[in-house]
Amino acid sequence: MDWLNDALRDNHYPGRGVLWCRTGDGNLLGAYFLTGRSPASQARTLRRTVGGDLIVAPSDARERDHLRHYIAARQSEGWMVFGNGAQVSTVADRLTSGQAPVLALDELDYEPDPPIFTPRLTVIAGTREGGRAWFGAARRGAGNRATTNRLTLHVSDLAPGEGVLMMTYHSDGQEIATGSPFMEVRTTADNPTDLLDELWSVLPPELRIAAAAFGPGGLTSADIRQASEARA
Repeated sequence: MDWLNDALRDNHYPGRGVLWCRTGDGNLLGAYFLTGRSPASQARTLRRTVGGDLIVAPSDARERDHLRHYIAARQSEGWMVFGNGAQVSTVADRLTSGQAPVLALDELDYEPDPPIFTPRLTVIAGTREGGRAWFGAARRGAGNRATTNRLTLHVSDLAPGEGVLMMTYHSDGQEIATGSPFMEVRTTADNPTDLLDELWSVLPPELRIAAAAFGPGGLTSADIRQASEARA
């Protein structure tokens, strides 16, 4: 099991990532982060809406597009969903209609953005389920196979300091490929602020855009870090 900071430090371009972990104080936390290379990707913010969602929005409202801008996290009384694209809303709607988490994560597809075909990563965290979470990843098949590979991972009973991480990409500094399906990691964080500090400190400074940490059902008090604020 890798340390979280090592897993991120060894990745020169993680893209977007989702994390579910239990910190040293015993609390369960979710985290979402964004990095980007292009000016359009860099020109984004992560913020709360009046309704309590977390959204990835363009710095200039006239520049909106459906792949870069989306609801990143949404919650109800019984669950919280977060991830890297429009599928977050789809999964949330399915849960509201009564579907089980495994079914709500089914039939999703990777992003239509050749040549890398970004995976869609989604986490469903139960707010009354004793810490259970379901990860979903929709990934393009290998080689010339365009079929979507769909991974569903059920995580429970995390010990303090343990977590599961998914990232869209992995880069050695030269080549970029889709990230590993998932990584089990350890964190030194004792609380939400520590976790956000740990994430932020090891994301590539020239690529980081935003990151947030939040507890189950706690999107309205999510701790958010923005690169744009540091540059202002």
